Amino acid sequence: MNTSVKITGVGSYIPNEVAKNESFKDYQFLNEDGTGFKDPNPVIIEKFKAITGINERRYIGKKLVTSDIAFIAAKRAIAASKIDQEELNYIIVAHNYGDIKHGTVQSDTVPSIASRVKHLLKIENPNCVAYDMLFGCPGWLESTIHANAFIKSGIAKKCLVIGAEALSRVVDKYDRDSMIYSDGAGAIILEATKEEGGILSHESCTHTKDETEFIYFGKSNNPQAKDNTHYIKMYGRKVYNFALTNVPLAMKNCLDKSGVNIKDLKKIFIHQANEKMDEAICQRFYKLYDLELPKNIMPMSIGKLGNSSVATIPTLLDMVLQDKLEGHHVEKGDVIMFASVGAGMNINALTYKF
Repeated sequence: MNTSVKITGVGSYIPNEVAKNESFKDYQFLNEDGTGFKDPNPVIIEKFKAITGINERRYIGKKLVTSDIAFIAAKRAIAASKIDQEELNYIIVAHNYGDIKHGTVQSDTVPSIASRVKHLLKIENPNCVAYDMLFGCPGWLESTIHANAFIKSGIAKKCLVIGAEALSRVVDKYDRDSMIYSDGAGAIILEATKEEGGILSHESCTHTKDETEFIYFGKSNNPQAKDNTHYIKMYGRKVYNFALTNVPLAMKNCLDKSGVNIKDLKKIFIHQANEKMDEAICQRFYKLYDLELPKNIMPMSIGKLGNSSVATIPTLLDMVLQDKLEGHHVEKGDVIMFASVGAGMNINALTYKF
């Protein structure tokens, strides 16, 4: 029997600090050119909610950084899997901005976040290799694809894959897009097994001809800002159109490789970027098979957790597996799909059988 690669443990860290939409009512939102908006903040916030589906988001505490929450999620995944952490062959951490301490603006990525997590776990085995993945929001899923390749090739048996981000440390408070972003961490243990199922197929793409700067690091929208600090920025309409055109195609390629009939797909765990965009992506995916999007196939956490980049999918998975998302659960034998899109511009998808 061929080796399968299965998830044997999942863990997450969802911050306690809740920032509701109304907490932005006194912000001074500005356009990219520094001009103000015609609508007052309550209208801006209401329109934002209608488009993104976000009611609130989570921020980490002042004493925490990305590597701390990655470590917490990792510990929980390891405990859930009941493995000996010294047997881990790889620790892969997806993030985009490293450790940024509260009140500072400098990203700290040396040593790598993965090395810091390994240190915090107190793993002594030098053959446990730790490295970081920079792949935009699809980074956790791409890390999972890497780990799958290591295990399938025989050079690894157990891998820890983490997605962790603290976007609250890189947002421009004058940019209304700052309401989108949040913090969080999710982790899984992947293991070689002789059991049926596991990872069935995957697809990855990078579009850079015209799309590289759709999401970027840029200056504040406040023209009076005297420092040269840069923040996470995006051209939302371009990202939306790009995603609707390209993500469904990648999802179809991935599903077709798996040999699974789309009617047998139980859930789609899609990166929690924008509620309307995610729904439109999945509708277009089903239309490629001349089908309508089934009800209740998309677990969504963005309404309460916001967009935590690489952490959205693994935290969502943990919530569903722990029955913490009403109306959503998976059972043995169920086939699901993961899909993501983000800076790069990168896209990926993966099918998995429980």
